[in-house]
Amino acid sequence: MRTNILIGLTLVLSLVLGAGCAKKQVTSEPEGMKGQVNYVEQEATTVEQSGLVDPVEAAKRRDEAVLTENKIFFDFDKYDLKPIAKDTLKQKAAILKKYAGWNMLIEGHCDERGTEEYNLALGERRARAAYEFLVLLGVDSNRLKIVSFGEERPVDPADTETAWAKNRRDEFKVFK
Repeated sequence: MRTNILIGLTLVLSLVLGAGCAKKQVTSEPEGMKGQVNYVEQEATTVEQSGLVDPVEAAKRRDEAVLTENKIFFDFDKYDLKPIAKDTLKQKAAILKKYAGWNMLIEGHCDERGTEEYNLALGERRARAAYEFLVLLGVDSNRLKIVSFGEERPVDPADTETAWAKNRRDEFKVFK
């Protein structure tokens, strides 16, 4: 019986996905369609509402993406949190409070300027700044870990101010 249900769900899912692949993707709204419902979003909502995707699991995936994809950035040789970083951390704190079984690793990163030792210490101060702010917001400190990678893992290896600005960051990983 359970096998028949799984086979049926697999068949329905392949039909839905197959039908979605055959459609032409529109990159801009055609004239006369301004303000109309976005058909891709509507289709995704329909699939979620159909029961093929568990809405609770979909919400968890979205929340986990907010925790991991939203980085915070720092000025040169600084570890103080900018207002936008605080807003990002407030979002993360709300999600962590929602899911008591989720823990987070905060990774501190630097650009390549400075000695390796100095950048490891600065990366740790950056990660600790985010850690302390999350604790202030009510996240249990036992659920947070920090690590510094210094200059070891640049996002952009170029020797430009733009690249260096991308590399001065905290990244976040969820572990359960």
